[in-house]
Amino acid sequence: MAITEMRPDLVVIGAGPAGYPAAFRAADLGMAVTLVDLEDNPGGVCLFRGCIPSKALLHAARFLEEAREMRECGIDAGQPRVSLEGLRAWKGSVVRRLTGGLGQLSRARSVRWMRGRARFVSPRELEVSGDGGPVRLEFGAALLATGSRPAAIPGWPASPRVMDSTSALDLPEVPARLLVVGGGYIGLELGTVYAALGSRVTVVEMTPGLLPGADRDLVAPLARRLERRFEAIRLSTRVAAIRDEGTACRVALDAGGPVEEQTFDRVLVSVGRRPNTEELGLDLAGIETDRRGFVVVDERRRTSNPAVWAAGDVAGEPMLAHKATHEGWVAVEAIAGRRVAFEPRAIPAVVFTDPEIAWAGLTELEAGRLNQPVRVAKFPWTASGRALTLERTEGVTKLVLDADSGRVLGVGLCGVGAGEMIAEGALAIEMGAHAADLAMTIHPHPTLSETLMEAAEAALGHAIHFRPARPS
Repeated sequence: MAITEMRPDLVVIGAGPAGYPAAFRAADLGMAVTLVDLEDNPGGVCLFRGCIPSKALLHAARFLEEAREMRECGIDAGQPRVSLEGLRAWKGSVVRRLTGGLGQLSRARSVRWMRGRARFVSPRELEVSGDGGPVRLEFGAALLATGSRPAAIPGWPASPRVMDSTSALDLPEVPARLLVVGGGYIGLELGTVYAALGSRVTVVEMTPGLLPGADRDLVAPLARRLERRFEAIRLSTRVAAIRDEGTACRVALDAGGPVEEQTFDRVLVSVGRRPNTEELGLDLAGIETDRRGFVVVDERRRTSNPAVWAAGDVAGEPMLAHKATHEGWVAVEAIAGRRVAFEPRAIPAVVFTDPEIAWAGLTELEAGRLNQPVRVAKFPWTASGRALTLERTEGVTKLVLDADSGRVLGVGLCGVGAGEMIAEGALAIEMGAHAADLAMTIHPHPTLSETLMEAAEAALGHAIHFRPARPS
């Protein structure tokens, strides 16, 4: 029989990038907070099995590539030797440092930690099943932040040779041949890691291009580099069948013609993510979901149950950690009675491949679909002194501007460090900046950030370091 405990002001279900910042903010506002999660410390999928470990491995992959590329600059350090055991241990240490630190911050704020699985049993009551037996919590408010999980393909074999993003991050081995199913950001990032470690990587994507949704001119430099790094990139192709033969997987590839069979040592499935909204008792709490399983929320992140809010991946696209954190903040401020709404003009997105791709605000593709008149200005990194010193001139910086006023509606980058620069673009969009504002902002030289200034100057027709097309 479950024990019913005193009612906390707020129960947060899930301690990922939506849940733990929300719990910390609520505690800072003086609320009595209980944080429920299955792990020993906060962090969620992002820190334990997603954003952080993948970026640690991508850093290692970039080092391996740079060691090879520096030979062109007159430096030959020999062939790097990789210890998978050592790489796994280092990745784990990064995760432990971050999640352990969050555990300390949680205790310092007097956030009550409950390890277990939470389920609604009524509109105002949760049952938490953990090591100590079920505990029932009546709550003043609850925040649902249970995140998402990798999507699976129905009918595919349950085989250790068929990995999702979680198991791929464990680095079980470096397969001689790896098939990546899905040309989105997860597949390309992990494909980059395995290719750097020595796998011959083939990517299969159903659509005509990698990274569907991103502007094609931003994807092009990455696609050219991946064509040299990967064994093959198969677009407009689907996996018709897959069979585990014990020592390898036999895969049938369908590109609209005769079906072709190939053998791969491992297969990585990266076809998106699904919200974790099943088996939470949402029906008992009167919480509505849409046809894809996302929790329906209003602009304050409130659900159809007035005592329950939702933030992060469970609350809908885009499924990004930084969007989740902001949503959690909005929800807690709303619970505290403050006038807030989730209404960002720009949510930046970053693909941590090599080169990186980042964008914020309106893309050129979206402008076309909306029939919105825009002007596009670009600055090629072949004209960047800093890019030349890095031997990485394949990049491009792009502004999407209102056709009449020149206000910045969107920013896109492809190149080394694009993810570090996109925040300036997001700020420009949020503040309603114009191209002239970016052009008149003094940027340090020589840096890659100058390319934003130079793209703005190109939009105004007076770029210094290359001859742009005449402004329309």
